[in-house]
Amino acid sequence: MDSATPASPGKKAPKDEDEREVPSQARFSPEEEADLLAQSSTARATANQLFTTSRFSEAISAYDRALSLVPNYCDYEIAVLRSNIAAAQLRSSDWKAAAESAENCLECLDRVEGIPRKKRKEEVEGEGGVDAGKAEKRSNGGKEGTKDAERDHTGADGGIVEIEGEDEEVERQLAQLKLSDERKEDVRRIRSKGLMRRAKAKEELGGWGNLAAAEEDYKTLSKMSNLPAQDKKVVQKALISLPTRINIAKEQEMGEMMGKLKDLGNGILKPFGLSTDMFKMNKDPSSGGYSMSFDQGSK
Repeated sequence: MDSATPASPGKKAPKDEDEREVPSQARFSPEEEADLLAQSSTARATANQLFTTSRFSEAISAYDRALSLVPNYCDYEIAVLRSNIAAAQLRSSDWKAAAESAENCLECLDRVEGIPRKKRKEEVEGEGGVDAGKAEKRSNGGKEGTKDAERDHTGADGGIVEIEGEDEEVERQLAQLKLSDERKEDVRRIRSKGLMRRAKAKEELGGWGNLAAAEEDYKTLSKMSNLPAQDKKVVQKALISLPTRINIAKEQEMGEMMGKLKDLGNGILKPFGLSTDMFKMNKDPSSGGYSMSFDQGSK
């Protein structure tokens, strides 16, 4: 199963416009944070063992226990656990839950890398179980940024990188610079697993929208250089089969929609002695578009 490298204690997580802000005084002390992550790691090891013995329901519960111990600003550790939960849910054929868990995993990784996201329609709750703002805590002495800030930071190559912009943009750029090469590789590895699991779940859910979303994930995966050979084969196979499946699902859903519209139309037209059968929809084979004609003789 996926593994997590403990995050540096006290490191400030990048902010996102639709995510909760974790001010310095709401964070656990380095010692408390390290202890919680150690407890979570122990619980995760138990969950991994349950997973390997195909006790998936128990594994999910154990992963949830591990998740409840992670400070809610430790996005990388949360992402790893969400990915593991998605894997167990896939093995349990709980496609919808697996898709949601994989989505949560990818959202956490975006925050780790400082990638801004569009505001979601619904907030994802319960990503981490421990809120330092509701427990006894000590400030880590962090300083809040100022708007229109301009800062210099040493890049990975030792050069000076100028950082400027609003608070959130500054923190996003700093977060990207602070990621070590090892952590970046870890993030890429977990991201590929999250994408694979979300794509698999969406594919199993079926339907026009889900299949199209799965195809997009597989296209993203096809461009990643860190995929194992087995996953590459899965991606290639999916990209060959999905276009046909998407078209079939599209035609089916369009047909069902037209049927519902016809029933609605008949209800409206009946008082006037008309029916939708008098209106013919003619598909243009070259463009795929439709035109309508009226046949007054049809009943």
